[in-house]
Amino acid sequence: MDKLKQLESFVSVATRGSLTAAAKAEGVAPAIMGRRLDALEERLGVKLLVRTTRRITLTHEGSAFLEDCQRLLADLANAEASVSAGGVKASGHLRITAPAGFGRRHVAPLVPQFRALHQDVTISLNLSDRVVDLAGEGFDCAVRVGDLPDSSLVSVRMADNRRLCVATPGYLEEHGTPRHPNELVKHDCLTLSSDASQTRGWAFRVPTASGDEVVYLKPGGPLDCSDGQVLHDWCLAGFGIAWRSTWEVESEIGAGRLIEVLAEFAAPANGIYAVFPQRKHLPLRVRLWIDFLKHHYSQAAYWNTP
Repeated sequence: MDKLKQLESFVSVATRGSLTAAAKAEGVAPAIMGRRLDALEERLGVKLLVRTTRRITLTHEGSAFLEDCQRLLADLANAEASVSAGGVKASGHLRITAPAGFGRRHVAPLVPQFRALHQDVTISLNLSDRVVDLAGEGFDCAVRVGDLPDSSLVSVRMADNRRLCVATPGYLEEHGTPRHPNELVKHDCLTLSSDASQTRGWAFRVPTASGDEVVYLKPGGPLDCSDGQVLHDWCLAGFGIAWRSTWEVESEIGAGRLIEVLAEFAAPANGIYAVFPQRKHLPLRVRLWIDFLKHHYSQAAYWNTP
């Protein structure tokens, strides 16, 4: 029990950024929270937080440990709910949000299926590429793709997401296949326009004298667009090479309509997450929705379905 309380206190302090705020939320003195953190760091033998009179920041080890703790606590809450809920039915209104492109393809089709299983739940789905303020705008849960910024939200990783270079067989037959990321300068690359969010460029893992290193390239071409779906359509039409997420192109690769190139240089995967506000008792409808998504997204066959 002491170990679990230490983990809960660490997550509370890390997400709230303050011993005082975390102590107030639990109804204990800040000194008690401090002693729990001290005991946790002593037990692990590593510094998790840097505490000053003005602020609290996570160490590198603390950031990695925070994600593991959030996932562990969320899994524990789900396990308890599956036992304690018994015959209790989920009910109420579920407000969820997701990125527009991903949401159209991989969230919206699942919403009616979830509703069919839980008919006392009503659902509002918001699709937007802006980062929605869940607590401020009254959302229960968000699906997010990519690296998560530091926040007070709890995250559950549901699947890996890779970014990869793809082109049609016809394009590669006509223009050749690049063997190294540096050869992309010789190709028509379909890129997001400069006012879009992908500012760092295309990521590749390349070998160096000191080991593999992730580098970012900004290839060019005769066509660019601020909308990823348009780039996807242009790529399928054979107009060039695109750098897209697996959730967009895996079914087309499986069907042979697109071919992955430069696979040996693919950057490490990021994630597809469910995120939700920090709450002591997550509503059953939210827990069931997250479990429902995780069940589908964890199956390799799901991503290969056209």
